[in-house]
Parts: sequence; structure tokens; C-alpha cells
Amino acid sequence: MIASIVILVLVTVQRLGELVLARRNTTRLLANGGLETGAGHYPLIVGLHAAWLIGLFVLAWDQPVNWIWMGVFVLLQLARIWVIASLGGRWTTRIITVPGETLVRRGPYRFLSHPNYVVVALEIGVLPLAFDLVAYAVVFSILNAAVLTIRIRGESRALAGTGTPEV
Repeated sequence: MIASIVILVLVTVQRLGELVLARRNTTRLLANGGLETGAGHYPLIVGLHAAWLIGLFVLAWDQPVNWIWMGVFVLLQLARIWVIASLGGRWTTRIITVPGETLVRRGPYRFLSHPNYVVVALEIGVLPLAFDLVAYAVVFSILNAAVLTIRIRGESRALAGTGTPEV
């Protein structure tokens, strides 16, 4: 039970820290001429992630931890750090393009167009599995896939409109 609470608190603190970083990067990108697109679906993403985390607190706070799934989740956190580090000051939770900037092609972006979304999709399913919440993992994975479909379409359109060569 204590382990479950500690894990959920750490994930919450991590996500809140990421929101602070994202806000700082967003502010800087917009100040440098960045253009936000897809803002209409952003509340869906925030709502989904908040509901996912709140639901985990409600259902998993007193559950034993499956340390194998927890190990997978930790590996996903390393992948998340790689994604954020690869984008540097461009990483944000919003879709912002800066005219004249080239697309990032380092780190995991050498292999995938949207590695952040792969990590997020896996996290949405894996963390509930660490608490043996299989149905919860399936339901939120389906909901996340629906939201990501909208998000990736919007981001792909925004990035295609940059008209800049890839780096």
C-alpha cells in the first residue's frame, strides 16, 4: 500500500513538473514567433490525463505493486526523458511551430515521427497493469488512442506546414 501511494505521488509530481517545463517552453516559443495549432483539443488531453491519474489514486492506492510492470514503467520514464531532452526547449504539451525552424531528427526522432506519443500510449496502459488494473488499462488505452488520433493529425498538419528541411 505504501509503495502504491509513493509511486502515484512520484508520477503526479513528475507530471506537474513537466507542465511547468512545458509552460516555460511554450511561453518562450510563442515569444519567438511560434504559432499554436490544435488548441481546441488540448482540454481533451488534459482531461484524459487528469482522469487517468485521479482514477489510479482512487483504485490503486492500496494495491500491491507488480514490480515487473513497474520496471517496464521505469524504462518508459527513461524513454520520456530521452524524448524531452532531444527536443530541448521545443518540448511542450501543446502544438507549437516556429516558422523557419527545422524539424528535430536526433534522439528517438531519428526512428519515429512521434516517439513521445508512443511513450505516452504505453505509460497509459503499463502503470495500471503495475497495480493489476487490466480493465482500467484497456479502457484508458482506447480513450487515449482516440485522443491521440486527433492530436497526431493536428501535429502532422502543423509540422508539414513549416516548410523547412529536416535536420
